[in-house]
Amino acid sequence: MRPHEPLASGLPLLKNAKGQPALCLVTGATGYIGGRLIRELLAQGYRVRILARNPERLREHPWFEQVEIATGDAHDAKALANALKGVDVAYYLLHALMSKDDFEAEERSLAHGFSAAAKKAKVSRIVYLGGIIAESETLSPHLKARTETGEILRASGVPTIELRAGVVIGSGSASFEMLRYLTERLPIMTVPKWVNNRIQPIAIRDVLRYLVGAAAIDSKVNGFFDIGGPEVFTYKEMMMQYAAAAGLRKRIIIPIPVLTPRLSSGWVGLVTPVPYTLAKRLVASLKNEVVASDSRIRDLIPDPVGGLTPFKSAVQLALTRIKEANVETRWTNASVPGTPSDPLPTDPDWAGGTLYNDTRVIESTDPIDVVWARVEAIGGDNGYSTATWAWRLRGLMDRLIGGVGLRRGRRDPTHLVEGDALDFWRVEAIERPHLLRLRAEMKMPGLAWLEFKLEETATGTRLTQRAIYAPKGLLGHMYWASVWPMHGIVFPSMARHAALGSKRK
Repeated sequence: MRPHEPLASGLPLLKNAKGQPALCLVTGATGYIGGRLIRELLAQGYRVRILARNPERLREHPWFEQVEIATGDAHDAKALANALKGVDVAYYLLHALMSKDDFEAEERSLAHGFSAAAKKAKVSRIVYLGGIIAESETLSPHLKARTETGEILRASGVPTIELRAGVVIGSGSASFEMLRYLTERLPIMTVPKWVNNRIQPIAIRDVLRYLVGAAAIDSKVNGFFDIGGPEVFTYKEMMMQYAAAAGLRKRIIIPIPVLTPRLSSGWVGLVTPVPYTLAKRLVASLKNEVVASDSRIRDLIPDPVGGLTPFKSAVQLALTRIKEANVETRWTNASVPGTPSDPLPTDPDWAGGTLYNDTRVIESTDPIDVVWARVEAIGGDNGYSTATWAWRLRGLMDRLIGGVGLRRGRRDPTHLVEGDALDFWRVEAIERPHLLRLRAEMKMPGLAWLEFKLEETATGTRLTQRAIYAPKGLLGHMYWASVWPMHGIVFPSMARHAALGSKRK
């Protein structure tokens, strides 16, 4: 895990009667907030227990060995009693938005069962993350269910802090992913009239600071508190701000009154990979303005040094891995997330933006050093494979639009070092004889990498070749579609040549 300053730095640590750091139960550990909250609670010094139906799903998290595991379902009273035994602070992060049945009834049932179990276990504090509501508006089913859940928990007899947030800005947040995909893929869009509703987004790092800080609030405090970032936008303005932060051209957004929530959610489902059921319930909530009604929470949990995170900074943090050409966490499980904005192993496949991936795996009977020699000799006068002509054609196309093409060649015919130019590639990483990663420097609407990974096997060597492309805007997606047929020629040929050499079939 990369060292980092805990997001709750400067806030008090709650201790139990024995002087030990409080034991916190986190539900929803596989969800967007839960997986990130656990890391921050541990960094703050708390002991953590998680309730999970399938703990194996969490094994890839770096904190897995540092937490207690309570296996069970939140619908099961016995599982809840076991999980809450000895707990000081219980984090309620359970949602039923993806349920195909009556999700409102399911959320009420979950809240009643949890609050009763927490009361019986003599939990000192419940912390719940809900949604900002406008008292004067008719609430969407989603926001109504969130509000009812808070009321049930606060009425449990256990002191409860309900934090109410609007759109959470961070890679993996469903609302943020909808914003990301719509803005990146549609330079011109017609949208419902709710695009002019106001919203107060908040960065994931600030949400986590509030959640961790809520554990140590005086147990006499029982109520709900709105949390929001430092700026208020309309949805339209937020899309424009996102486009600017992502380096996209100004978007043309045309509000029209005829798009109903049903049509809107279907449209979102068509344009983005966010599941239709989730999109439908989130879109229905967009009719409600979500602006913090007060700032009482800041009297109990002071702002971090430097203040709350501005929207543009929150977006840039969410895009950092792509902008820095570091996409390891999206193509391998070897990397460990270092900030709340980094992807997590339990994030859904549609989170984190679009990365196109072409993967080829070939087994070779040659020793790893022999295969490595072929991989390291790629490009320049050595060519790429029997399909070198296709790369030369791509190089010519690059030169025609002002790129470097294949003119740079190689510094050395057989040896590479990190930072070397190689035709229209740059050597980004090299770990002899296991890894070579090249970053594309040809002109294109996006970022691209070519990676070769070698593993020794009982019979020789396994070569995994990956081509990764992160599109920029609609042109980026169109570019990938246009070159995709050529990939069926160049990538299989290149992988076979590297793995099998003259024995290629």
